[in-house]
Amino acid sequence: MQTDQQNFAQLSAQVSQWITQFQQQLPQRRAALVDDPQLPAHSIEPTTTGTQAAFAAFKQRIAPHLSATAGPRYFGFVTGGCTPAALLADWIVAGTDQNVAQGGDSISSEVESQALAWLRELFHLPNSFEGTLTTGATASNILGLLCARQFGGAQQGIDIARDGFSNADISVFSATPHASSQKAMAIAGLGRNQIQAVGCLADSEAMDVASLAKLLAANTSPGKIVIASTGTVTGTDFDDLVAIAALCKQHNAWLHVDAAFGIFSRLLPEKRDLSAGIELADSITCDGHKWLNVPYDCGIFYTRHLEYLQQVCSVAAPYLDIGSAAPSFMDRGIENSRRFRALPVWMTLQAYGIEGYREMIAANCQHALQLAQWIEASDHYELLTPCNLNVVVFRPKNSSDAEVKLCLTQINASGETFMTPGFWGGNSAIRAAISNWKTTAADIEQTCRLLEGL
Repeated sequence: MQTDQQNFAQLSAQVSQWITQFQQQLPQRRAALVDDPQLPAHSIEPTTTGTQAAFAAFKQRIAPHLSATAGPRYFGFVTGGCTPAALLADWIVAGTDQNVAQGGDSISSEVESQALAWLRELFHLPNSFEGTLTTGATASNILGLLCARQFGGAQQGIDIARDGFSNADISVFSATPHASSQKAMAIAGLGRNQIQAVGCLADSEAMDVASLAKLLAANTSPGKIVIASTGTVTGTDFDDLVAIAALCKQHNAWLHVDAAFGIFSRLLPEKRDLSAGIELADSITCDGHKWLNVPYDCGIFYTRHLEYLQQVCSVAAPYLDIGSAAPSFMDRGIENSRRFRALPVWMTLQAYGIEGYREMIAANCQHALQLAQWIEASDHYELLTPCNLNVVVFRPKNSSDAEVKLCLTQINASGETFMTPGFWGGNSAIRAAISNWKTTAADIEQTCRLLEGL
């Protein structure tokens, strides 16, 4: 290790050069690998070989099998790229190795506080929202449900974080919950099968407010939780948060909003009404590694009720109390030991500001519309849902589910782009989500040529 430290400048220059080349080659790399590559069987080295040898092994065994998830034509899931500022900041994160548990020994917790404040401003949220950065939407949804669970227990005189569930009576309602919310239900002990299904509007994944009203009125549980969405997975539909918040207030229910990527619509004045009422939520989930284009992993969690979050997450251990007045982020999240993931957020917002992000979001929406309009005009494909943001859902015309899946397999096998399966109207579909700052109109044109040639 000492030898590697002495040669660190040379080694870091080699790694920097490799990363730079990888970034430059992203448009030419395969968007994703479909052959399920495996590492060859290899035992751990019995003796020290050093970083130079380890880096050579990486380039030989691993590098050829990395996909271009950060590239301009990776349209799977909702996968953002990585802005130059965020990428370089992530190098600094590893190089400085800060533990952002609490303030007092570093400015890192103050950086997280400022990053959260800037994001709050970016999303047009009131200052009453406080929160933390997480590993992603799943962790943020877990925190939201833990806060909601604590709130539900408080309505019954039960401190669930301290004493456990005991006899707490809690009911959860949602129309189109994301898989991460279902996972969060399981981890929070609420049970993924215990979500009471709210009806959806016709030809939409958005919640039917009348259906929710009936369910809440008929439910006698003192602890009620409603999970709403801004931007559902397939249809990119937005729940009517103003009406839902009014019902939650009437029935004393906690409103958690999964806004993983839909919250970024608030940057565009013409689309801000889609998420009207999100400021009325009790807690909000969003993702940084989606449309903020910061490296994996980064999620964002906000709540208007910090006391419930701290009741759940606070750790009363004398050795952890260093007497700092700065926020203790280990009292706001799952982990006590925390990566300095705030720095890429801070750096990218410092570098590009509100206008830079507004331009990126607008461009991605325009590129999605470009693809959707081509599909609408095509003789071979049909657009299944209106393109109201950055997701395009389509399928070959007059096709069976098996033919749709075959088409998706051919798209991804090409290496030119990568898309993921969807499900709409009871049938299989193909879903493209455009959320990378590098994507251009030329990338959409290349994708259309690929689709035309299948």
